[in-house]
Amino acid sequence: MNIVIGITGASGALYAIRLAEELSEQCRITLIASETAKQIITEETEIEYADLEELAHESFPNNDMNASICSGSRDFDAMVIVPCSMTTLAKISSGIADNVITRAASVALKEKRKLIIVPRETPLNSIHLENMLKLSREGVIVLPAMPGFYGGPETAIDMVDFIVGRIMDQLGLDNDISPRWGEGNQ
Repeated sequence: MNIVIGITGASGALYAIRLAEELSEQCRITLIASETAKQIITEETEIEYADLEELAHESFPNNDMNASICSGSRDFDAMVIVPCSMTTLAKISSGIADNVITRAASVALKEKRKLIIVPRETPLNSIHLENMLKLSREGVIVLPAMPGFYGGPETAIDMVDFIVGRIMDQLGLDNDISPRWGEGNQ
């Protein structure tokens, strides 16, 4: 599969890192990160964005509107925006495609490709919820970063892996990254 991973300026860079690590061996990854996302990766983790780029087959600067991924003729199977800021979510919901992440999301929508958005914000206001509903009605999978606890997570990575496993499920990729309901939790 060809997967585009967009990383925006919301807390939760570890979700993107773990997803890229898990997908790198079985998928072709195209990576895009906002400038704020790059700063957050450095602040929240012990890696640099350049290290994350090494897991991808290609990456584009978020301001390169000539990037091939901005065209509907560029084939990809799915796009995951993780974490997805409320600003990016609102732009996509409103049809604003002013950077590579929002343009690639617009391409996914218009070409009827799978688009998964992982919002990372709390609490949510009515505008956030309306934007999510609007995107859901367009077929976007809204997968909030809300980890389950039935698997008995012991570390923050366990909670991150729960969400990464759910993303991989939505992509249709086999994984055993986190426990499933009924697997030793009853």
